[in-house]
Amino acid sequence: MTAYEAEHEIESQEPGLNATDSDQPAVTESSTPPGSAAFQAQYAGRDMAAGLIAGSMAIPLTVGIAMMSEYPIKVGLATVAFACLIGWVNAWFKPGNYIGCPGIAAGLAPVLAVGVATFGLENMAFAIFLTATIQAIIWRFNWQRYILVAVPVYLVEGLLAGVGLKIALKFLAFTYELPPGMEAADAFLNFARLQMIFISMVGYGLFVYLFLKFKNTQPAVPYFVIIAAGTILAQFVSVPMLSMEDTELKLALPIPHFDSPLIIAYMFGFAVMLAMIDVIEQVMSNAAIEKIDPLKRKCNSNNSLLAIWIANMGSSFFGGMTNLDGLAKSTTNRLAGAYTKFSVLIIGCVVTFFTFNTYALEYLPKFALAIIMIFSGWKMIEGLVHVTHHGPYAMILAILCGVLVFKVGIFEGLLIAMAVHGIVHYMVYVNIEKMPGSVIIKRYIDDLKRHGSDVS
Repeated sequence: MTAYEAEHEIESQEPGLNATDSDQPAVTESSTPPGSAAFQAQYAGRDMAAGLIAGSMAIPLTVGIAMMSEYPIKVGLATVAFACLIGWVNAWFKPGNYIGCPGIAAGLAPVLAVGVATFGLENMAFAIFLTATIQAIIWRFNWQRYILVAVPVYLVEGLLAGVGLKIALKFLAFTYELPPGMEAADAFLNFARLQMIFISMVGYGLFVYLFLKFKNTQPAVPYFVIIAAGTILAQFVSVPMLSMEDTELKLALPIPHFDSPLIIAYMFGFAVMLAMIDVIEQVMSNAAIEKIDPLKRKCNSNNSLLAIWIANMGSSFFGGMTNLDGLAKSTTNRLAGAYTKFSVLIIGCVVTFFTFNTYALEYLPKFALAIIMIFSGWKMIEGLVHVTHHGPYAMILAILCGVLVFKVGIFEGLLIAMAVHGIVHYMVYVNIEKMPGSVIIKRYIDDLKRHGSDVS
């Protein structure tokens, strides 16, 4: 779900939320102190229940995103657990938002997969450390305001659409995969494969139906139902099950092992892109999280970046991944009844249990995981619809960015799209407004400063 989509969906669902939670306290006025973001005794029961629900939903999403990122599943779970702890501790001192739920982002999964393929998993710890360092600099000088101006929102939507297509196609194979020994030697389609395709289609239809029915009240319902139904079905029908290696988690310094200095230069560019996407997604998510906050508390995006870079830097010491307060899990956290970040601590406890008991995940059928991830990919593609509000130029550029990301690569695709965006504006200013190049550059810098100061 995109930030733009969430903003408009939440506006329409607020009356329903108020009606459902009729015993909720009245919305506080802006002059009323918001209270602790980390824990408030009056909401402890609600936060614990919300944490259990959102934590259960986070498990299959984390598994799927870790697989898409070419990371060990256990490492992905450990990253989420650690990010939850950092997010909760940070909420005591510098709260960014009050109900945001940390996790590894689906939008960054193919980016990390590219990094693993390019640098090797053994060098990704240094890439994450470098990403965290760049984010720390962005946080220290509050540069996130300028990044949001320099990289248009519709380009980010286009990038996410391209990533969403990659995710959907990656997991599509799980919807018709067969267990060992059931493949037909002379034909692709046999009764077992047709049965598997039918099960996946019915499961996807059920998931979409439940999502549309409960998205404004209990968005975790479709996740619970599809996992439970898949697990029960697997007891009667032979379907492929999730399997994984019990990866050892160990602390180590994030030291790179490269033969060429050019690789280090490329990794720096990779880390800059990773840091910028992470920052932009977090700020966009905060804009939507602020709208769904039950007490209408204001978000501080720079404080959110503090928690992100600390968690990223810490995770680099055990080979972890990047994190941010994702919108889908944060919405589930809110609708499940969360009022403070204490729910995030509970989420971290749930994820920690599965981190050290990964054998329990082997009861998850692959087709159920595929349904969840294909749907997540589709929601990222669907975000292009909202780009139409920015006009036809933005829509064309967003689609171009999505196609480039899918065909060329995330890093290269975004750079090419930004270059096209800059060239188009330069040509318009030169040929239509007859402005010299030096004036165009000065005007861009002035606009960056002026509009950047308006971004919170």
